[in-house]
Amino acid sequence: MSDVFYTSHVQVERQRGGLRTAHLPGEANPVVFGTHGPIRKHYGAPEGTEERASTLDYIVATAAG
Repeated sequence: MSDVFYTSHVQVERQRGGLRTAHLPGEANPVVFGTHGPIRKHYGAPEGTEERASTLDYIVATAAG
């Protein structure tokens, strides 16, 4: 087994509702995650809540890349 060569340091702040702000290495600005469509309904976010890409969307985009 090889030695650990990288440890990610990420800070996530919970905002109002389902919104979260992540401070990621290599990004100058925070990334905002939230909910939308069926995901918003599943978690019971009220109508009119700002729709944002979810963490699941980022995982799928990463796996597809």
